[in-house]
Amino acid sequence: MEIPVFTVDAFTNLPFKGNPAAVCPLVHELTYELYQKIAAEMNLSETAFITRINPSDSFTTGSRFRLRWFTPTTEVNLCGHATLAAAAVLFQCKENVNSVVVFETRSGDLTVTQQGEGYLMDFPLNSPTQENPSEFRDVIMAAVGNHPVQDVYLCSNTKNLLLRLADSCDRSVLTGLKVDHVALQSSDRSGRIMGVILTMKGSPDEQPGYDFYSRYFAPWYGVPEDPVTGSTHTILGSYWSKHLGKKRMLAYQCSSRGGELELEVRDDGRINIAGQTVTVLQGTIRL
Repeated sequence: MEIPVFTVDAFTNLPFKGNPAAVCPLVHELTYELYQKIAAEMNLSETAFITRINPSDSFTTGSRFRLRWFTPTTEVNLCGHATLAAAAVLFQCKENVNSVVVFETRSGDLTVTQQGEGYLMDFPLNSPTQENPSEFRDVIMAAVGNHPVQDVYLCSNTKNLLLRLADSCDRSVLTGLKVDHVALQSSDRSGRIMGVILTMKGSPDEQPGYDFYSRYFAPWYGVPEDPVTGSTHTILGSYWSKHLGKKRMLAYQCSSRGGELELEVRDDGRINIAGQTVTVLQGTIRL
């Protein structure tokens, strides 16, 4: 059996920036074990698998598809950059004739619309709740050391802990952090946390005017640091919208690759996340 595979850099308009995802359009579903083996072989933070829902549809004509995401070690409930990458494969590589496609996923229906040179994703908004920092002392120490933390929030349904660095910190504090992913994973074995978001207020008065910055670490999922993470911005968008009093925001994830996300928090409890992509590889997996 031969399976087509694409590597797409998401949330960037430049190759080798943003967050790479592998995308496999499949005529038929595979076994869970095979999905996981392929994702481990690709060894990217996520591999996305697209399958047709209606057998009479093709990847060119269909408007609804099933979408699943796997890290090298497990299946996940939501992934932004691999959804963006999957849409790019349909629209650019498969020349899908629709302006909008819908993915049926573990997080419900996710709609992606062509918008200019990029794509607009309709995602659920995940609101975190404020927590007592003392409950997460070990995690905070493993993540940021002695740097001052202004807010600690937890999104219980995604199991992501949000740590906001104090406004007195320069952006170089966030970009310069060397997080030991083994120590971070060891700092919490309760199962309450599967990822840590580090964030700080941006510089909206400086070009291009980022409202906030972030980094994301998920060693519990086998991802030491994710370059650009759409799913965490469903949490960050909720948090910063309330703290900044803004619905529309421009965000930058400060990994070594880096990536830019345009956000709009909607009144219906969802969030629009927009970004661009670059396809850098096309090949075949032989089973």
